[in-house]
Amino acid sequence: MRSGGTNLYMIRQVRFDKKTRVVRALAERIEQGVLGAGERLPGEHELAAAFDVSRGTLREALSELKRRNYIGTQPGVGSVVTYDGVPLHQSGGWAQALAAGGVQIQTELLDISCVEREEFAERFGRARFMLVERRRRAADGSLVSLERALIPACDGLENLAEEGLLEDSLTATLATHGYRAGQGKQWIGAAPLDDEAASQLQRTPGSVFLRVIRETFDNRGRFMERVESYLDPLHFQLHLEFGDAQ
Repeated sequence: MRSGGTNLYMIRQVRFDKKTRVVRALAERIEQGVLGAGERLPGEHELAAAFDVSRGTLREALSELKRRNYIGTQPGVGSVVTYDGVPLHQSGGWAQALAAGGVQIQTELLDISCVEREEFAERFGRARFMLVERRRRAADGSLVSLERALIPACDGLENLAEEGLLEDSLTATLATHGYRAGQGKQWIGAAPLDDEAASQLQRTPGSVFLRVIRETFDNRGRFMERVESYLDPLHFQLHLEFGDAQ
């Protein structure tokens, strides 16, 4: 009995590894645009042969891709790519991440002003900040995000309202004033839009958006930015991977 249990575990482990390999390979092709949105995947027999797996393992992989919203199933057609997003690596800022992913996006600067925020004085070592407010439109003209960034009102950044952003990039602007990201924290949740945010996004007050807060300190340990973003959940989603699968 003990031997039989061990053998069963080994068989299931091998099957899991093969399924994971198929999932990762197809997801990568979809994310890179090799398989575009609306494109039909090859048939199960062809895919099983290509990945050298059984049709049962392949079906498990396709079910996982469907669960992650990479593909959908259409009667009489088969599996079709439904994923049209791109992973966003934010080290260079939202605009650069979106552009690198091939997404057509327009960034609109709403305002740059000097503000007092006493509630952050203890955590950031200052109460005076420059507030940079921006929003972004998709290619169809719809507003998809609102960003409110607090940055230090010192080291030349206090003149930002008159000088504007370098190359329309907050990340580039901070870098020219000696601020480069070293470490930080990020929180993601959902929140209803207040009246001001709803007006800026041209939505109904109370509409629920993804709310992302990111606090960054530079490589010298100085406060660099606190960015609060509201993201349209129809255009953005959170995807996490964990574990040690290869």
